[in-house]
Amino acid sequence: MTKESWKNLWVRYRHLVPVLLYMIFYMSIFTYVENRPSYHVHLLASKWDRFIPFCEYFIIPYFLWFAYVAFGVLYFALVEKDRSQYWALIINLGIGMTVFLIVSLVWPNGHTLRPGYIDRDNIFMSMVRSLWRIDTSTNVLPSIHVFNSVAIHIALAKSPALKKHPAVVNGSLILCLLIIASTMFLKQHTVIDVVTALALNFGCYHLVYQPQAARKTAQHSWRIR
Repeated sequence: MTKESWKNLWVRYRHLVPVLLYMIFYMSIFTYVENRPSYHVHLLASKWDRFIPFCEYFIIPYFLWFAYVAFGVLYFALVEKDRSQYWALIINLGIGMTVFLIVSLVWPNGHTLRPGYIDRDNIFMSMVRSLWRIDTSTNVLPSIHVFNSVAIHIALAKSPALKKHPAVVNGSLILCLLIIASTMFLKQHTVIDVVTALALNFGCYHLVYQPQAARKTAQHSWRIR
């Protein structure tokens, strides 16, 4: 490739560099907290967790989370023309994931809700057992599965282009809700983890999207004048 080609690639995709650098940082810290010796883990549970049965079929939306988040980030990085929507999503995700790392570092937490024995053998149970082997029930507060799902849906729902495609937004909402439910039905997270993530979503929304809306309103008013 010529020097000019490399320059064009850099100009076109340089907004992806902060994301890649942050993911290296995030995975490094996450790997550390997942593998460090835990001498005292704060166990999380509430009476509401007892009312939620285990259901292995929710492994499907749980795993779809990875594709859902990847689709959301890539859509705003490569397709959405309003670059401010991309940065709003990235900042939103970054705040939530950084808060999760800080909590995991300073306040080790986990739960003991996973059933010890399940007398069922099917492909979904095999997938759940594989998940449980590689993903411990520690460092669960707030639920990143929940936080990122809601962040992606908010971004898709606010996309100027996707407002013309309500089926996509409605489909996103359904998948988002199924992913949230899956974290509890698979005993990956407690109700406390989910509620904490939603509260963090609420705070981040007002921190990231409300000022953005105010700026656009002010710009629109200025143009009218």
